[in-house]
Amino acid sequence: MTVDPLRLSFTIDCPTEHAFEVWTTRLSSWWPKGHSASGHPDTVVTLEPRLGGRIFERTPDGTEIDWGEITSWNPPHRLEYLWHIRRDRSDATDVELTFVDLGDGTTRLEIVHSGWERLGAEGSRWRDANTNGWNAMLPGFIAAAEL
Repeated sequence: MTVDPLRLSFTIDCPTEHAFEVWTTRLSSWWPKGHSASGHPDTVVTLEPRLGGRIFERTPDGTEIDWGEITSWNPPHRLEYLWHIRRDRSDATDVELTFVDLGDGTTRLEIVHSGWERLGAEGSRWRDANTNGWNAMLPGFIAAAEL
């Protein structure tokens, strides 16, 4: 079964370098509280800013739960990762973020989230759930980047 990639695009009122830095080094500052595998509101979300780096949560008791892995690292323009929050790594989907410098101090962020077919019959349902997840999460990122 083929499930179309989820595509999002929006403009952020900040330079490309800043938008990339906020996404990659300050993830926990804008990520929605409690939107994690553990559901704990004091979870710290970390992205290790390098090829092969992990994306993971750390609960207050020190438990680490992997969410993904960086598969392409090209600061400040492109970042790709496997995404498997609340799923087995073998069921990971692909997230591609492209930060486009619009030349006027603003950035267009283009997101392509694909690989839903790896989830078989659940692919469409997970795509729909992630549409809601992206829509809930992105306003926090935009607010953090535009400060």
